[in-house]
Amino acid sequence: MTYASLKPVSRAFDQRKRLIFVRVAAALAVLLLFLTKPALSEGSNGHETLELVGFCLVLICVAGRLWSILYVGGKKNEELVSTGPFSMSQNPLYFFSTVGAAGIGLLYGSLVAAALLGVASFLIFRVTARKEAEFLLGKFGPAYSSYITATPRFWPNPLLYRDNDELQFSTRALRRTFFDGLYFLAIFPVIELVEYFRESGLLPAFITLY
Repeated sequence: MTYASLKPVSRAFDQRKRLIFVRVAAALAVLLLFLTKPALSEGSNGHETLELVGFCLVLICVAGRLWSILYVGGKKNEELVSTGPFSMSQNPLYFFSTVGAAGIGLLYGSLVAAALLGVASFLIFRVTARKEAEFLLGKFGPAYSSYITATPRFWPNPLLYRDNDELQFSTRALRRTFFDGLYFLAIFPVIELVEYFRESGLLPAFITLY
């Protein structure tokens, strides 16, 4: 899929549908967590290394989402934002969320879980981004066409970074994004609790993930 094939639409993408789908996917991921175990044993050097890298990725996710919402919060679908993180990527919020999803898999101690969560998030956000792009193309026309031609769709390019001297942001959107980010951080104690129950023999595991 390329943006050259976009067809402008007059209605914005319903974000509630994406949120419902993401929450259902997250619930399924948690269910799988209870049925599997990582190949690397808890406390091993490899497991601890994956956990550390995963935790760092989750922190990058939370910080990146907060940074992005400073620029687009309260302006989504109303203004064409092309500075800050949006100068490097058309979809920095989705990029950082995907980084966080992969980080959760590493927190679990599994490269396979990290890959599955990362790819699933990428595919979900890819569809959402296209729907949003169709609306923005219809709303902003040539200005948006120029923007998507010059800016990577997903993977950020730091060499393109540009910014404004001043910035106005929505405290409500920032607060909401902060609490959303807590869900990523809350996964860590959940995973630790699952590992404790598994080590205690209270939670059986049917599948081993490497």
